[in-house]
Amino acid sequence: MTNEAPGAPTPHAPPPEGTVTVYRGATLFDGTGRAPRPSTSIVVDGATIRAVGDDVDIAASLPADARVHDLGGRFVMPGLIDSHQHIATPPDRPVAEAVLDRLVHSGVTAIRDMADDLRQVGDLARATLVGEIPGPDIRYAALMAGPGFFDDPRTHQVSQGEIPGAVPWMQAVTPDTDLRVAVALARGTHAAAIKVYADLDHRTVAAITAEAHRQGIPVWAHAAVFPATPRQVVEAGVDSVSHVTLLAFEGADEPLTTYKNKPKVDHRRFAAEDDPHLDELFALMCRRGTVLDATAGMWESDEPAGEGPEDAARARANSRLAAHVTAQAYRAGVDLSTGTDYETDPGEPFPALFEELAFLVRRCGMPPEEVLRSATLIGARSAGAEDLMGSVEPGKLANFVVLDENPLLDIDHLRSVTLTVKRGRRYERAAYDAAHSRAARPQDARSSAAEPARAEHEEAR
Repeated sequence: MTNEAPGAPTPHAPPPEGTVTVYRGATLFDGTGRAPRPSTSIVVDGATIRAVGDDVDIAASLPADARVHDLGGRFVMPGLIDSHQHIATPPDRPVAEAVLDRLVHSGVTAIRDMADDLRQVGDLARATLVGEIPGPDIRYAALMAGPGFFDDPRTHQVSQGEIPGAVPWMQAVTPDTDLRVAVALARGTHAAAIKVYADLDHRTVAAITAEAHRQGIPVWAHAAVFPATPRQVVEAGVDSVSHVTLLAFEGADEPLTTYKNKPKVDHRRFAAEDDPHLDELFALMCRRGTVLDATAGMWESDEPAGEGPEDAARARANSRLAAHVTAQAYRAGVDLSTGTDYETDPGEPFPALFEELAFLVRRCGMPPEEVLRSATLIGARSAGAEDLMGSVEPGKLANFVVLDENPLLDIDHLRSVTLTVKRGRRYERAAYDAAHSRAARPQDARSSAAEPARAEHEEAR
């Protein structure tokens, strides 16, 4: 192989090592738990943070050729992380690129893609990493489930041309499956994790998790896998669980059987936010360090509301359930990440993640500083990337957001974003707004990233 061909242009590539840029005059919320610090400088070398400190101290040791940006006291925080996205179910490259473009210009520097057509997602991840297109880093999962799941139409959308359940990114697991080979095939997609979805008993969930960990890859699971209960999923050792409403099946009156035949759950049981079954489960999650990817705010979106009063009533009931269970989990000390599982309409200026963060503050009683921690450091932990991102510290990637207003005072101030720095590359919000105010939008455009949300919204029925 030769190096003669230059390859595709990379207009959004990170700056090379040795390119020193300084952001001075920040009011820095660094994500570590420290109070915001005024008059702070962030020194970026290429794609990495070299130093963080007082403006005066940093100025005394800067190289002569450093480029300096004065932020004038603006609020700076780590790049946001959406821990539950779908950008290729079904694959639609232009729509996915538009979603990624809006995300990074809104301060989102990383996402977890929770199972899609990895033939496309893998290339999107490469393209955002090297800078062919603007977008956050993408850490994605290869899915495993029981055979009964693979008549779901989404599995056909993401396996076009192949057999659902028989491809490395979407595997049906049976008692005859050689899990060493299955996990190796999943890892061969360059997936950051294995997602355990549905129709697997607790012994199989535990066996998948043990083999994945043996091969050095984390496991992201649905909070109930059917027949595996939430407690059994956590006991299996998975690294994170998704969909807070699925936790309501812990302590259900009827045994769990299959993904398609969920037992009924009395939502009134959770209204006081003191359910003893959940207290025990949350204590276990705290001991094990299991992250909860709540996706709580999605029930407020247009997708699950459907078109009729019955759908709307069910969405309202699940919204209340999500708020109650998430609030109980937060008070119990569970680490919460901020996933969405849907996207706002392409015509909206900001992504669904902002709606999730507002839901956690206003409906779940979480303080804004804790919500921002969930959207940054805990999000990085959920993605298996806490060593690289999630806080503004020396040695980590230069991923941070500059805001005109302080979101600790009002979470909606996230919409005052003026600049995203991702791997040292600057993304100016004003340039994005100007470009999109001029661009004609298709009348019937709907984000394909939102489509799987209609089917994947997981609830306690």
